Amino acid sequence: MNVVLLGAGGFLGAHLHRGLSDAGHRVVSFAGTGAGGLDLASAAPGRIAVAVADALGDPDGTDHGAVVNAAGRAWNTDEAGMRAGNAELPARVVRALALLARPPRLVQLGTVHEYGAGTSGTPTPETSPPAPVTPYGRTKLLGTEAVLAAAVTGRVSGTVLRIANVAGPGAPTGSLLGSVAARLTAVAHALDTAPDGGAGRTPVELRLPPLRAWRDFVDVRDVTDAVLRTLTAPLDRVSGRVINIGGGAAVHTRELVQRLVDLSGLPVRTVEETVPGAPARHDTEWQQLDITRAAELLGWHPGHSLDHALRDLLAASSAGNGTAGRTTR
Repeated sequence: MNVVLLGAGGFLGAHLHRGLSDAGHRVVSFAGTGAGGLDLASAAPGRIAVAVADALGDPDGTDHGAVVNAAGRAWNTDEAGMRAGNAELPARVVRALALLARPPRLVQLGTVHEYGAGTSGTPTPETSPPAPVTPYGRTKLLGTEAVLAAAVTGRVSGTVLRIANVAGPGAPTGSLLGSVAARLTAVAHALDTAPDGGAGRTPVELRLPPLRAWRDFVDVRDVTDAVLRTLTAPLDRVSGRVINIGGGAAVHTRELVQRLVDLSGLPVRTVEETVPGAPARHDTEWQQLDITRAAELLGWHPGHSLDHALRDLLAASSAGNGTAGRTTR
């Protein structure tokens, strides 16, 4: 299949590009800008339609192909930036695809944060009404709604994969796990370059904000597998549907961070503290996805354990920093 991948330069996008290519698909990546310097964030739908059709090798739009939208903004931006990347871009892409004679199928990557607060001890199914409480969740939900509305009217065959918090090699430093892995790598580097190799040192303190929430995590490679299965699933089964993709379990973030520290093998002690003047978090205490629909429609189940994801995250962080392999115990 010919696949246009939006957001190929990001964490998810990079893994998707590799997975799609390994599966034999021909991938054309739009990492912020497309062919000929096309700016997807501001281009008119007509220009995007021409670029997508050309990238799919079918300027007349008579062959399906697929578009996977892994673009989005979560960190280092304000709500306006999130709206541009998470809501306006998907809506523009939907309008562009609808202009083609036979639009390619569209796979939109949504987020668990679209649901808002979950019920403690209970997995959230796709039938649960979304009620996001963060700018990220609100803007991603707008993107989801644009795709589903187009699918309902038959203008585009679109599926939304609503994804849990993603773990695995390359997790961005703006995320909890990516940030902790980067800081552990820095500790390892400091110990490795110390004159005595860090022998006899007291544990290093890793200061973090209070870790109270329970979160559902999924390995980034399992997300890739879910996208691959969606691309080949019968359209009449998946178009217009939201499908949860997650680990299917809630993990306490304090225990998760401690497990990452334990796997690193480093003398680190975590300290939770509230920073005076820090903005209050408006987030949810419980996130757990019901992944029954993914099994029924896609035959998908998570294939990587959380330990597997954490070990590979540490190894990738160490390799990227040029440190020794002490963080892969």
